[in-house]
Amino acid sequence: MKKIYIESLGCAKNQVDSEVLLSYAGDEGYVRVEEPEDADVVVVNTCGFIESAKEESINTFFALKERCPKAKIIMAGCLAQRYGKDMELEEADAIFGNHDLSFFPEVLRNLDKNEKTVSIPEYPDPDRERDERKDLLSFPRSAYLKISEGCNHCCSYCAIPVIRGPLRSRPFDKVVSEAKRLIKEGIYEINVIAQDLGAYGLDLYGKSRFTELMKTLSALDGDFVLRMLYIHPDTFPMDLIDLVAENKKILPYFDIPVQHADRDVLKAMRRSGDGEKYGELFRKIREKNPDAVIRTTLMLGFPGEDRAAFKKLLDFVKTSQPDWMGSFTYSREEDTPAYSMRNQKDHDKAQKTAKKWQKELEEAQSPITEKRLEKFVGNTYRALIEEKIEGEDLAIGRIYSQAPDVDGLTVIMGRDLKPGDTVMVGIRAVRGVDLEGVKID
Repeated sequence: MKKIYIESLGCAKNQVDSEVLLSYAGDEGYVRVEEPEDADVVVVNTCGFIESAKEESINTFFALKERCPKAKIIMAGCLAQRYGKDMELEEADAIFGNHDLSFFPEVLRNLDKNEKTVSIPEYPDPDRERDERKDLLSFPRSAYLKISEGCNHCCSYCAIPVIRGPLRSRPFDKVVSEAKRLIKEGIYEINVIAQDLGAYGLDLYGKSRFTELMKTLSALDGDFVLRMLYIHPDTFPMDLIDLVAENKKILPYFDIPVQHADRDVLKAMRRSGDGEKYGELFRKIREKNPDAVIRTTLMLGFPGEDRAAFKKLLDFVKTSQPDWMGSFTYSREEDTPAYSMRNQKDHDKAQKTAKKWQKELEEAQSPITEKRLEKFVGNTYRALIEEKIEGEDLAIGRIYSQAPDVDGLTVIMGRDLKPGDTVMVGIRAVRGVDLEGVKID
């Protein structure tokens, strides 16, 4: 029996791709193993979004190549898609892009014949796209549901349209069908993902059908909840606010990456908002959904950002009070419009300032997050258990306010706690970015 190991880097959308690749590998007689040393084939599903992600992908590839000298190793994913045709990587036994994953069996068959493949296929026919995943890489009873691929926003700094292409929504009925299958398989937390959820359907139906999709998904039978990850603030569907307020199966968790608050910086990014507009959006969400949790992502060091622009961003964080905030420094990416806005020397200089501002921003956010977490203390919530702490009556889990991998966690005290269980938890305290609670029988 042939064995395959996959290292999935980058975002949750990449994880879904990894799960699809594993399903194709299963058709070819492969079984997934937990340790790369046990594998006949090692797949590195790379990220190519920003410089640090590319470096991590390359380093991971060579580290696994060294650890597994007898295995065939495949460079797959975004980095392969972006640079594969020009990539001189003799160490790779195959290079495989991510536009059409249905070619993966062919790559594996060529490996069996000791033939090296460089496969960068074009976009697939939607009817050929595979949505059945046999191996899920999430924690038990949690899964991602990808509803579209690519993006039409074309922000000036972003390489996603270069890598993933334009918006390609999956047909409405196929998304619903996959959700039904996940629920039938016992998935409790369905994380609905896309580059921009709000744009869902624009390419297929001429209008956004995201709110309609969420309404349809939430009406399905079963014990599950829906979490929405990534909604572009400039095209946020306002009718979604009322739907979430009225529907208990849709978690009041809003992931809205605003990137900045200064109008001129945002205009240069090819985004149309500003801090006032985004702050008003946050206010409307919380007004209708008092339990709402808002996560945002902010970028430091974009060309044209000066201290005054950063001050606007800092003020935005202090006044809008996001529950969760992620930040990163601008990466100068070739083939993006922003690449020519300054040269590498000026970029390197700006990076030093950006990192100082990033630290200042995170120091401002830290007490905001702790304060916003205090509202959970003294209340009871349903939590999904991720891990049991061996030898202790403790487990790690998450409540509705905590998305997988990116937010804090809940440390739960109690007996008979098993991964995949959902339990009622009384929250007792805030510990940094985490919560502490006790299982309620």
